[in-house]
Amino acid sequence: MTEMAQDKVIIDGVSKIFTGKKRQVTALAEASFTVKPSEFVTILGPSGCGKSTILKIVAGLEAPSSGRVLLDGQEITGPGSDRGMVFQTYTLFPWLTVRENIEFGLDVAGKTKVERKAVSDHYIEKIGLKGFEGFFPRDLSGGMKQRVAIARALANDPEVLLMDEPFGALDAQTRTVMQELLLNVWDESHKTILFVTHDVDEAVFLGDTIYVMTARPGRIKAKIDVTLPDERTFDLKLTDEFMGIKKEVMGLIREEAWKAANTNT
Repeated sequence: MTEMAQDKVIIDGVSKIFTGKKRQVTALAEASFTVKPSEFVTILGPSGCGKSTILKIVAGLEAPSSGRVLLDGQEITGPGSDRGMVFQTYTLFPWLTVRENIEFGLDVAGKTKVERKAVSDHYIEKIGLKGFEGFFPRDLSGGMKQRVAIARALANDPEVLLMDEPFGALDAQTRTVMQELLLNVWDESHKTILFVTHDVDEAVFLGDTIYVMTARPGRIKAKIDVTLPDERTFDLKLTDEFMGIKKEVMGLIREEAWKAANTNT
């Protein structure tokens, strides 16, 4: 794959093999795709296809068995502050308050108290955490915890935000609210986002581009450009345009889900 100046992230022929005591499992097999600056990319595929593995490799938490990942033309060899990650599980520090969780990375980076407060104030307001600054994670709902996790990731001002099914554990109503909130934040921040999900509606609603993956070993099966308005609200999910894209994606993912369900490896 040729590096293009307009590509923020390049996943170039990435394979990943996990070795256990009794056998090897190929999670990814020569997966390749690109992400442009400020693009919101959703990655969709059946369970076990390597979606989360791709994010971990981009984050520098896993090394590819072969292939490479480039960020702004430079190969990723480990974690870095230019990438932030939000997981499905709530990864907040339980002994820190909402504000302290958001400011944690800034504190580690040596920012002053005034600088930290300015940044945390901004995201507390933007993410809808006003009034909860002194709360501990144990006192928050699942949706509120994920708001803090997103604010913490954004506070460090990463160039790329990696999101691994961050709303997967939320109820349907909270999930819808969080999707709209994330789009509002993205519209303001212009971050490049890679978002993994199992949910077809979520993939279509959030994404500029959808990459559909095959059953394990994961490859890119299809790229779908989402031709929906930039301003998206819940009502968009009821339109013919949305349903048409959803139908296309459902056809692709259903075939791979059947393959995954009938594989005994």
